[in-house]
Amino acid sequence: MRVYDKSIIKVNANTENGKVVLNAEGPLSTVAKPILKRINRVFQEEKPISIDEDELIFSTWVPPIPGKVFDRMISAQIGAIMKKRIPDQFSIGITDRCPNRCIHCGAAGFVSGQEPTADEINNTIDQAIDLGAYLISFDGGETMLRNDLPDMVRKVDKDRAIATCFTSGFGLDEKRAQDLKDAGMYAVRVSIDSPEEKEHDRIRGRDGAYRDAINGINNALSAGILTDMFVVLSPNNIDDLDDFYNLATDLGMHEMSFYEIIAVGRWLDHEDEVISKKDVKHLERFQKEINSNPEGPRVTAFPYFMGPDMFGCFAGRRWMHVTPSSEVIPCAYTPLSFGNVKNEPLADIWKHMGKHRAYKDTAEYCMMRDPEFRRKYIHEIPEGEALPYRIDLIDVK
Repeated sequence: MRVYDKSIIKVNANTENGKVVLNAEGPLSTVAKPILKRINRVFQEEKPISIDEDELIFSTWVPPIPGKVFDRMISAQIGAIMKKRIPDQFSIGITDRCPNRCIHCGAAGFVSGQEPTADEINNTIDQAIDLGAYLISFDGGETMLRNDLPDMVRKVDKDRAIATCFTSGFGLDEKRAQDLKDAGMYAVRVSIDSPEEKEHDRIRGRDGAYRDAINGINNALSAGILTDMFVVLSPNNIDDLDDFYNLATDLGMHEMSFYEIIAVGRWLDHEDEVISKKDVKHLERFQKEINSNPEGPRVTAFPYFMGPDMFGCFAGRRWMHVTPSSEVIPCAYTPLSFGNVKNEPLADIWKHMGKHRAYKDTAEYCMMRDPEFRRKYIHEIPEGEALPYRIDLIDVK
């Protein structure tokens, strides 16, 4: 099946024994081979969420195969080979209201403003899709506090992008889950910080947070939405991988995604309390071991996936985030603004970002873990400045 068709390169996708295989032809096919080989390795070595005669769901982070959105995903990968900057992943904060007070909240301290209207959010998403984004993530605060979330999900062009959202589970009752399903929500990511109720509630800063998460998971699953357990890993819970996975298995989840704690927001002064390179290797082995077993939820470990052995840091290169105050930042965990989408087109801001010396080259791993990057751009933020800090565009050359 042809999924990308240009005069200089054509990409085909075939399904063999329940696995997707990509191959290229044309003058640029040799250049494309390394990235296609890397993608094929993931498809070959790891289990999909589901497969039937008509459709393969590899991950909650990947569009259905085959399909128009999957074709756009491949187009974005080829675009990256041709040095075209495409924000594959676009996340947008739709509210900064939240019932929790998480100790690792990356958005804590960000400037608050008037909550964006649904029309403003829809317009920003449309601009992102026009730039090539195919994965739209509604973020918060707590997304379920926006009663108009189903209406916003419905507005996402499903021929061009999949719609997902992050939630703590608060407010994700049976009706909301069904409304989201009816609106076309592809996947819901419910945060779990500990497999133990008491510890999860402590990290979330609220009694009952664990019960809300479990109820939200059950309601999303009952509505037929792909459901992902989103786990932020720190030195405090890195040894709980098996317990997290057992919980995800018992709940019947489709996927479990690991992210790493970032020294930003309420965790800003904890630069020494992040996971190590040894932990990342442990995550790689865990992901491969779990995904070699056809049973149970699949695992996606982003510290490995966005590390030097795979695709590198996405921030400002393949990921762009808009805060609830409409500031445009490289990712949800980098408190540096390149502009406000209420004041200028998203395409112009994305162009500024790509020309900045911090983001015009590749990065092997999360830049917020890079001491030199933090020294130059994070530690130099003047005390008392509102976050995200408007980065000096003098560095754009």
